[in-house]
Amino acid sequence: MAAAATRKNGAKGRSLWWRVHSWAGLKLAVFMTFVLATGTLAVFAHEIDWLVTPAMRATPQDGPKASWGQLAAAAARAEPRGRLQTLYAPIDPWFTAEAWVDKGTGAPLRVYVDPWSGRVTGTHGWANVHRFLRQAHRHLMLPTKIGIPIVCSLAMLLLASLVTGIVTYKKWWRGFFRMPRGGDARKLSGDLHRLGGLWSLWFVALISLTGLWYLVETLGGNAAVPKLAKIEAMTAVPTGARLDRLVAAAQRARPSLDIREIRFTERNGVVLLGQDEAWLVRDRANIEAMDPASGGVVTSLDGSDLDTHQRISEMADPLHFGTLGGLATKVIWFLFGVILTGMSVTGVIIYAKRLEKAEKHRRAAGRIAWSGMGAWAYVGTALVILALVLTPGAIGGAS
Repeated sequence: MAAAATRKNGAKGRSLWWRVHSWAGLKLAVFMTFVLATGTLAVFAHEIDWLVTPAMRATPQDGPKASWGQLAAAAARAEPRGRLQTLYAPIDPWFTAEAWVDKGTGAPLRVYVDPWSGRVTGTHGWANVHRFLRQAHRHLMLPTKIGIPIVCSLAMLLLASLVTGIVTYKKWWRGFFRMPRGGDARKLSGDLHRLGGLWSLWFVALISLTGLWYLVETLGGNAAVPKLAKIEAMTAVPTGARLDRLVAAAQRARPSLDIREIRFTERNGVVLLGQDEAWLVRDRANIEAMDPASGGVVTSLDGSDLDTHQRISEMADPLHFGTLGGLATKVIWFLFGVILTGMSVTGVIIYAKRLEKAEKHRRAAGRIAWSGMGAWAYVGTALVILALVLTPGAIGGAS
């Protein structure tokens, strides 16, 4: 009797966990799939832009590369009435360098410069694939204070799905190499869902935790950002030999800094950002800010000096988007992003097919799925449509 009662209670417990798992994966499935899909594509957003924008393509060469000063001078000449804002090193050898030029009206102009010849290969407006995917995935084209909490709240559903999925899958550790069965769509989708879920346990946990961290930051728990020393207003942006001298001075002061970005600011001077000895930090964690007038360093920031709160904040982006190991980790993140997006879809199929069989096909699976989502189906669809409607204005004029 005691054993039977224990089994009955265990079954009831698993049933409750399953209902939570089903609710978390079903109710906002439309919205969840959109966010997961845009996030997955965002991993390779720059590469997609490279494919559709010929001006971004460079041919790797054996000769010396153009200096930062030459790149800046070329970008400045491309838009002489604008002001050079930022200059980025190529993402990979087959990419051009990219400069942002403020035209004084609206969003910056993108200027692409060949990293070897220093020749401008073309220009492009602010809107591109990367901008769309970034803003759609991050905050649905809404103001960040509204959009980020909405998107990041999905991290709680992902975490709930992770925990309940493990609890409801009996002896889950045996399923890593259990091949999907053939047959009807219900069996196949169920097997694929479980198999994908097992192999992506680490990935779901990572995306959930970093998503929760972004939510904490948006709600006021963000780490302090170090302040840069102010200088006398910089009237002219240094390019050519002037910029090269500043870069050389920064490299003498800090030879280990791999400069990935240069910002030209009026109050903080020429700010050089990049990677150094600290691992898993954004470029902004390592800074050498130069005063063009004196040629000296006015602010030096080292990612190794960050406190725990700041280090967690800096780690979030490399871990969330898979940029920590370059192209290799981006491929891994993309593949698991595809799996995670697919799980959002197969979860809905499992639910619909189970009820379709129980109802003896009185309703189509699609109608069953939509009905099961309830009012949340309209909420999720409305959020997706809203993001698409807001896209032209959001990526055309906002930075």
